[in-house]
Amino acid sequence: MKIVLVFPPFYLSSMYNLPPLGLLNIAGAMRKEPHTVAVLDMVLALRKGALKFGRRIYDDCAEMIADYKPDVVGFSAQCTTYPSVLHIAEKIKSAVPSVKIILGGHNASFVDSETLYRYHFIDFIVRGEAEITFPDLIRAVSSDQDLERVRGISFRRGEDVIRNQDRGLVQDLDSLPLPDYSLAEPLVVYRDACGLPRSIAILEVGRGCPHNCIYCSESVLWGRKTRTFSISRIVSEMEHLRDQEGAECFVLAYDQFTAQRRFVESFCRSVIDKGLSSTPWYCISRLDTVDRELLGLMKEAGCESMCYGIDSGSKKTLSFIRKKIDRDILFERVAETTEQGMIPTLSFVIGFPEEERSDIDETLFMALRTGIVGNSNPLIQMPTVLPGTDLHRRYGGELIRKVDTYFSLGLEFDEGRRLSEDEKLINSDPLLFSSFYNVRCRGVSLEELSTLAGYFPLMVQFFPRSFLLLSLEYRFSVSSLFIEWISYVGKMTSREAPEFNAHDLYLHFAGFVEIFRKRKAPLRLDYLGDVLKYEKLCLESAGRKATIGSIKAFEEGGILYAVPSLSKGLIIERFDFDLPVIILDLKAGKFLERYEASPSNILFRHVGDQLETAQIDDDTKDFLTLCDGVRSLKDIIKRMKREGKEIKKRELEKMYIEVFRTLCDEGYLKCNDPGPIQ
Repeated sequence: MKIVLVFPPFYLSSMYNLPPLGLLNIAGAMRKEPHTVAVLDMVLALRKGALKFGRRIYDDCAEMIADYKPDVVGFSAQCTTYPSVLHIAEKIKSAVPSVKIILGGHNASFVDSETLYRYHFIDFIVRGEAEITFPDLIRAVSSDQDLERVRGISFRRGEDVIRNQDRGLVQDLDSLPLPDYSLAEPLVVYRDACGLPRSIAILEVGRGCPHNCIYCSESVLWGRKTRTFSISRIVSEMEHLRDQEGAECFVLAYDQFTAQRRFVESFCRSVIDKGLSSTPWYCISRLDTVDRELLGLMKEAGCESMCYGIDSGSKKTLSFIRKKIDRDILFERVAETTEQGMIPTLSFVIGFPEEERSDIDETLFMALRTGIVGNSNPLIQMPTVLPGTDLHRRYGGELIRKVDTYFSLGLEFDEGRRLSEDEKLINSDPLLFSSFYNVRCRGVSLEELSTLAGYFPLMVQFFPRSFLLLSLEYRFSVSSLFIEWISYVGKMTSREAPEFNAHDLYLHFAGFVEIFRKRKAPLRLDYLGDVLKYEKLCLESAGRKATIGSIKAFEEGGILYAVPSLSKGLIIERFDFDLPVIILDLKAGKFLERYEASPSNILFRHVGDQLETAQIDDDTKDFLTLCDGVRSLKDIIKRMKREGKEIKKRELEKMYIEVFRTLCDEGYLKCNDPGPIQ
């Protein structure tokens, strides 16, 4: 039999830009079977241009699949891609009635009966893990065996839907064959087609989740159990993917990667021992399963970043979603993670049905504080109502279509819009296509939630201190203040849509703060202006590519004729308050009403992707200000002397030569060719 395994079309720059591991796992399980297997990744086909956007996209997909002359077509169907899978499957079945259509994946596993009843062109649904079930089903289909003996499948007999007994979970994951990467395009093709900085391989570490969050289908699918592959297998597969497939980075797929400390420690030491630590990797973690020591070991083993699922800053909401975690350790973990040079992605969710505005404000306030604590990547989402979850069961009868959430995007194939047939299909059944729907939030409108989810992360990244202090100064709701900012941007840019970008923040946020404070009448926090200026300069320096200066070798005595200038991208600014102290206090969660005036000078520059700041004294500031690329060091020292330095000439020269060397060593100065030595 000819079998084609299909990953359906989808386009969202941040998602589905790696080989379809689930299908490669199934292909690996089919190696010993007497059948021909092909893997067709429509996402990659879109990225490469082999598949075109437009209203014929599903017809083109069906034709591409039909070219293989398949006997069986298996689809990996996620919640977002369910409409596209159904459309393509119907077209294939119409063209080749004898072909068998099989669906698998989380979404199909939970809506198997409904799907089979409604869509007669679907023949089978594989529920749960497919590596054993799929080959078993193919054997039964190819030899006309009794289908009812195949555990873990649902199928139709006449008008009746038969739902066979569940197949138990694979107890020993190492017993599963390796994914068959020979059926996928090389990783470098994915890298280039998807615009990735490196060739990335997704590596499965384990399966399952023991928790019981109201919105999560994963723990339900895996029966709230967890399993891991052996460390020896994981590390061996890493070696293979690096040496044979060209992997330059790994995504470790397992929501509970850090759940067992001994497992993580053994993994990290094994990675180090095998010389794999130079290949970076990304994982998912929980705040309460890591500490400074473990993070240090993970960094040594190559961990570059991780995702922490925060969800909410509201205790009431955490109780509602059944998230058992100590929210107070968040800031400590973010600080510890960033101190190791790792960038954490922090995932927040706003808009659960029972939330009031105050609950959402607590989450946004927490997000702002994480932006103050360290360099992180904030992700704010609205709830996605997934089949199989308690959220789906409790609120499925209240679903409405109002705004698109993050996990309802990716099917915009018609000039940036969804196809009309997708819209019609989605509208036909809220429970089947629930991920495209919303559930109302008690305290905030869905439109406002969508704006907050889409754009508040920019505020967290660029002006978290100023925005937080502004809300504290006037005891103003964080979410309401943000909506006022969005409205202000609209007036300044004449945009109708509630949106903004980093450039808008740089141009207009200071004006918004000034107008807001005048309207409300300033109360306290005199240092807010300095904090705002500090954050604006951080943003400004990010737009300048800093170059690190260096000192040349000079003949004896010639150094006085060096002509120094500031290295490119360096910004020097004076503040009325001791900003380094204030910044440290804010990082520690100290939001004081006032500070005594105490001027400070700060250097700003971006080196690579990293912001660097340094405090300097008045003398160093004056010295740097005179380094204009025209004056020689000798002239600069004379000017410094005329400003009242009562020191002997030779001592003064010696002192400033050392200052000059230090500033060059730090990369703050560069030197033009010295003039003639006299």
